[in-house]
Amino acid sequence: MKIALAQILSTADIQTNLELVKSHSADAAALGARLIVFPEATMRSFGNDLLSVAQENSVSWADAVRAIAAEYNITIVVGMFTLGEGERVRNTLLITGPQVDGSYDKIHLYDAYGYQESVSVTPGDKTLTFIVDGITFGVATCYDVRFPEIFFANAANGASVNIVCASWAMGPGKVEQWQLATRARAMDSTTYVVAVDQADPHAVPEALVTDDPLGVGHSSFIAPDGTVLEDLGKSPALRIVEIDPQEVERVRAGLPVLANARLRSKN
Repeated sequence: MKIALAQILSTADIQTNLELVKSHSADAAALGARLIVFPEATMRSFGNDLLSVAQENSVSWADAVRAIAAEYNITIVVGMFTLGEGERVRNTLLITGPQVDGSYDKIHLYDAYGYQESVSVTPGDKTLTFIVDGITFGVATCYDVRFPEIFFANAANGASVNIVCASWAMGPGKVEQWQLATRARAMDSTTYVVAVDQADPHAVPEALVTDDPLGVGHSSFIAPDGTVLEDLGKSPALRIVEIDPQEVERVRAGLPVLANARLRSKN
C-alpha cells in the first residue's frame, strides 16, 4: 500500500492551505497513493487566531477536505482546529476518505519549553484507529509522540502503522529529539511510523519566521524495527512510501515486545 507524506509549511490563510491539501492529494493519487498525511495545524499555522477559524470555518473546511478525498479517491489525514470548551479549541486530526470519516483530538498538550498549549486548547481523551484497504492505522499528534502509551494502545487495537502529525517547535536539540522519539515509538510498538512535520520555515525564504511552533521538517518513514527508511529533510516535499504488513509480522515474530510486556495493562 502506497502512502504519501506531505511536508508543507502552512500559513495563516486557510484557503491557501486548503489549496495545498488539494494539489498534494491530486499529485499523491496520481502516483498511486491510497492515503496522504499532512502535518498538525495544516488548516492554520500556530501563532494565528485559532478560535475564530474553529468557530467560523471548521465545518466548511472539513467538508472541503472531504470533497477533495472523494474527488481523488484517497484518504486524507490532516491537522485542523475544532471548537473546544469555553474559549478554547481542540487540536484535531481529520481522517476522511472512501472508507473512513473520523477525527482524533490531541490528548497530550504542549505545556513545555515555556509554551502553554493548554491555555487555548482543550485536550482529547480517546485514542483512534482506522482501517484502509485492510491495514489498521493509529494516530497521534506532535507532543503525543513522547508518550508511548498511545502507541501501545493503537498496536493493541490492531495498528500496524502509527501516524504522527506535528508542528514540532524549533530549539536546541529539537531535531534530534524528534528523530529519536519517532524511531523509539516504532521500536517499542513494532509498527511502521509515518511522521509528518511542518517544513522548517528557515528553508523557505519567503516564510515569516516567528517564535511560535512551526516545524523543523525531517518528516520520516520508519520501519517497525526502528530503521529510518525515508527522511524528507527541511524543505517542503511530497514523498511516496510503501507499507508491507508482512514486515510488521516478521519483526513481531522475531522481537515480540508487545506479547512479552509484563507491566503494561492489557485493557
